[in-house]
Amino acid sequence: MPRRHQPRTFDLWGVPFDGGSTLGWPGSRYAPARVREALGWITQRIENGAIYSLDSDSVHEVGDDLLRDRGDVDVVGHDIQATLDACSAAVATSLRDGRSPIVIGGDDSVLFPCARGVHEALPGRVGVIHFDAHLDLLDHNRHQGRVSQSSGMRRSLELDRINADDCIQVAVRHFNFPSSAAFKRDTGLPHITAREFQALGPVSAVEQILDRVSGADHLFLSFDIDAIDPAFAPGAGAHEPGGLTSGEALEAVRLLAPHCDAFAITEVNPLTDHPTSTTATLTAYLLFHFAVFGSGGARR
Repeated sequence: MPRRHQPRTFDLWGVPFDGGSTLGWPGSRYAPARVREALGWITQRIENGAIYSLDSDSVHEVGDDLLRDRGDVDVVGHDIQATLDACSAAVATSLRDGRSPIVIGGDDSVLFPCARGVHEALPGRVGVIHFDAHLDLLDHNRHQGRVSQSSGMRRSLELDRINADDCIQVAVRHFNFPSSAAFKRDTGLPHITAREFQALGPVSAVEQILDRVSGADHLFLSFDIDAIDPAFAPGAGAHEPGGLTSGEALEAVRLLAPHCDAFAITEVNPLTDHPTSTTATLTAYLLFHFAVFGSGGARR
């Protein structure tokens, strides 16, 4: 299975854009600022380049440049193509600089430009591990066009070196378009439902995920926050009951982090979140888990 060169450092990019949220609730444009605020409560615990993990009872040497905030990409509110192009460029820039990008959306139209940025910057086969309640395989309809929050995975699979053989969808559930089912069956794109993930447990589920994408040279982890049950992540663009718990999601990200070159979290919506920013806080922990456990720093 692919495993990244160690140690690593990370770039944090915000994409305050929800112009692709043609369904569900808009508001994810406010997520980068709210998540950064929550992240500050975590990063202030770094001392002399080290952070202590209670879960593993170990101190991780993360250095002084683990997570560099690169600000927000150049969002053009009236022009979705220009905004997505800026997102791809940011992801590609980080990878060419030898750093791993972590992107905070924004709605899930961000999935495609992030995958494209990885595809542009790195050679070989690129796989996508896609956590989402929904399939995002819509080709086109009059309400959403071709690059909405419902088409990111479909557009990614049209790139030359992203093939369904190197991809998997995780935590999907309930109902979707029959045309998307036909596309999945035609391409052989597999999924693990939320119910199957919970029955397996995070360790076994991640083993299955990594086995599926083992032929890829590089991996992009895309995480729509609605993969998590709304009881744990109410601040989302849409609510689908029966999702992962916060603990299952954190463990999955921790286990996947060493294998993935880039990470994006999308559809966090402060307008539907609890007043105490429950979902933004969980998002901050997901991205910090990705950085710490994906960094490869020494443990003591």
